[in-house]
Amino acid sequence: LAVGWASGMDAAWATSPGGCELVQSIMDCTGRWLSSIPGNLRGDTEELFLDDNTIQVLGNASLLLYPQLWHLSLSRNRLELIEPGAFLSTQSLEVLTLTDNLLFTNFSLTAAALSALPALRMLDLDGNQLRENMVSVLVSNLSSLESLSVARNVIMRLDSSTFTNLTQLLELNLEKNYIFEIDNAFEGLQRLQRLNIAYNYLPCLVGFGLTQLRVLNASNNIIEWFLTLQIDDLFELEVLDLSHNRLLFFPVLPQQSKLHSLLLQDNRMSFYQRLPNGTSLANITMKFLIIDGNSTNITTVRLWDELCHSNLSSLRLLDLSQNQVWGLPDDFLAQMPSLTHLKLNQNCLEAFHLSEEDPLAMLTELDLSQNQLVELGVKVGTGDILPNLQLFNLSTNRLQALPPGIFTHTRKITTLDLSRNRVDLCPQPGEAESLPCVDIRGVGTLTHLSLSGCGLQGLSSRPFQGTSLRHLDLSDNHQALSGDLGWLQDLVLTLQVLSLRNTSLSSTAVDFSALPSLVRLDLSGNSLAAFPSSLGRLRLRSLDLRHNCLPALPDLAGLPLGRSLRELYLSHNPYNCCTLGWWDALQQAQGLRVPDGREVTCSHGSRTLSPGALPQPVLQSCRWQTADLALLYLVLALPTCLTLLVAFVVIFLMLKEKLLKMVKTRCGASSPY
Repeated sequence: LAVGWASGMDAAWATSPGGCELVQSIMDCTGRWLSSIPGNLRGDTEELFLDDNTIQVLGNASLLLYPQLWHLSLSRNRLELIEPGAFLSTQSLEVLTLTDNLLFTNFSLTAAALSALPALRMLDLDGNQLRENMVSVLVSNLSSLESLSVARNVIMRLDSSTFTNLTQLLELNLEKNYIFEIDNAFEGLQRLQRLNIAYNYLPCLVGFGLTQLRVLNASNNIIEWFLTLQIDDLFELEVLDLSHNRLLFFPVLPQQSKLHSLLLQDNRMSFYQRLPNGTSLANITMKFLIIDGNSTNITTVRLWDELCHSNLSSLRLLDLSQNQVWGLPDDFLAQMPSLTHLKLNQNCLEAFHLSEEDPLAMLTELDLSQNQLVELGVKVGTGDILPNLQLFNLSTNRLQALPPGIFTHTRKITTLDLSRNRVDLCPQPGEAESLPCVDIRGVGTLTHLSLSGCGLQGLSSRPFQGTSLRHLDLSDNHQALSGDLGWLQDLVLTLQVLSLRNTSLSSTAVDFSALPSLVRLDLSGNSLAAFPSSLGRLRLRSLDLRHNCLPALPDLAGLPLGRSLRELYLSHNPYNCCTLGWWDALQQAQGLRVPDGREVTCSHGSRTLSPGALPQPVLQSCRWQTADLALLYLVLALPTCLTLLVAFVVIFLMLKEKLLKMVKTRCGASSPY
């Protein structure tokens, strides 16, 4: 069995002449500096990849030896010409990729070669500097095509002669050209389902009537108007992307369609039923003069009353972010009972009202962030409000409170973002009980809560009672922490991610060991002058200590933290270059990653150095600074003592005789017996 398996692998993976790799019937010759197609490859090759070579001409005899070829890729060569007989021996070719070449130079001869491919289904001509007349010639006889891509060329105008005879075409990609006008270019493409005209210069799309189209991407143009033909036919349209344009009004959509995703991000839309100054334009109509050949048609559209006459009952995603919406028209959302995702962020909303009458029972995500909301109105009755809502983003507004009991009706909410609002959590201490606050107590489904930059004042009591929070962001609240972390007692068993970034934390006495479930802790941007000892007892996987005042870290090797930690951020601290033993230990720790390790520096005097490459003079200086002081004093005192001893001996020897005589003189008189 082992021998058979090995021989099978040799057959599957083999190296052919020219350095190409063969995998079963797939030949890969990518990046081999080939100037022509090798003639010594296996004759049963079915897929041939010749990308990133230097081939300039595909000659008549280039593919004679590969009659079974059905997939050929020649991307990023220098291909200028495909001779008319190049594909005569490969009649079964279905996929041809010719991106980023120079086919504009001999496009007519190349077109003759392509016309000999009766089975061709997919053709990629991206990045060949082709103009619209060249494209028309190249594809004129390719009636079998199902997918055509001519992106990144120099096409400027499309008309009815551009894509003739492409009766089987299902997908057409025209993005990143210079198209500014389309004149009945797609009407003959009766099977077209996916059309991409993004990143062009189209000023409007008027009279849209491609009923068979399922996906239309017209994003990143300069479109100001989108008007669909008002006919009773059912449009197959499912996805419409008009984002990043200059739309002034909500698009006029088909009366009957299968639309489930409508993307209108980054336009200039507003609704004019009620303007901020109280005026109304509800009774004003707009007239469009549409000239089609010799016929002239005047279409009257009531853009101003905002009543959408389209059937949007299947719409699931509506993205209106980054527009100029002051408010939504009455009953606007009532037409979208299947809506699951609503994005209204980065608009000008000052109020948003919810009630149980709104048919948004399917909504799971509501994004109202980066508006000017001062009021979130809720009309509470006996029924649920947004019963399936899971993600509620209210960040960056001017809210001070939320309606009482709002979360008792949103029974599935898991994520709430209140960042950068001036809110406080209930209950409020003592004298502040009457002030507005946000009450999340008892919201058992809530797992992610962000209160970053809310100006929270000294959290106390039990604001998270009855919740099961796993992620809590309290960053950028400079007065939120006071004393211990007792107010987190209800999250002891569930809290896994805690951010205390920029909370003016300076005390190392804060006991984090009361939160044994933590796996990720962010303490960056504070004033910690020492490593909190309680962290050593946690089993964190990620710890962020950036932008503090730490001179050193303790040895974590023998602590639970040292065994569990996998990610540690340390940069922008004033580490001492002479106490870097902890740094060396971190470098040797298995499984620990320091993503900002290159930004970590230490200080020695007035110098800032990298701890991994300290100069020898600095190391020598550090040795003196870290030496045993008693030994240092002994070393310094020993030469002095020796000098004094030698001097005493020398003086004694020089004055020896005089001293002896002096002694004899004073003590030399005989004593009587």
